[in-house]
Amino acid sequence: MADPFSTMMLVISVWALPLLIAITFHEAAHAYAARMCGDDTAWMLGRVTLNPIKHIDPFGTVLLPLLLLAMQSPFLFGYAKPVPVNFRGLRHPRRDMILVAAAGPAINIVLALAAALGLRLVGDVSGAAGEWLLRNLANALLINVILAIFNLIPIPPLDGGRIAVGALPRVLSRPLARLEPYGMLILIGIVFLLPLAGLGGATQWIAQSSRYVVEAILRLTGNA
Repeated sequence: MADPFSTMMLVISVWALPLLIAITFHEAAHAYAARMCGDDTAWMLGRVTLNPIKHIDPFGTVLLPLLLLAMQSPFLFGYAKPVPVNFRGLRHPRRDMILVAAAGPAINIVLALAAALGLRLVGDVSGAAGEWLLRNLANALLINVILAIFNLIPIPPLDGGRIAVGALPRVLSRPLARLEPYGMLILIGIVFLLPLAGLGGATQWIAQSSRYVVEAILRLTGNA
């Protein structure tokens, strides 16, 4: 029988790698899209890279996922250091804001599809290494879907908020943009405080939406 420490390390290992890859690709996609749209801020800071060290945030990438695991949250997510974007440096600021913001969730859906295809191609494998690989692929599928859905919540500074600010008429986008300094506090309330108060509607919505998208991807890739 495995000791509790080994079991804990196994659980962390099959979640840590797919989460790190998901977050790294997410931020690198923002940085790449910003450069393609005319803003070199992220490029100058070395953020157009798949080197996770450039993107890791001690709390969002390490401590927050561990806290959610410990709390037995219905979903697991994390975040990296936000990619700095000078929206005034974009060639078409409102349109390009949408493209830059959408790049992160879009790459997560691509990674989710890749993980599902990996599950399809690998199939049933034997041994501890094979089981570890399958669990990583399954978790990569789930994490990337959750990360995409969570980031599309229309609250700045999340990607959904930036997309909404770029897409809405100015009379609506300006008040929404002014929420950005308080966005993280609102999100902390949604993720941590509401469930503690027995009001887990938002987290349950994210979890349920993620299940629907995962099921759709599994059907699309021939896994179901």
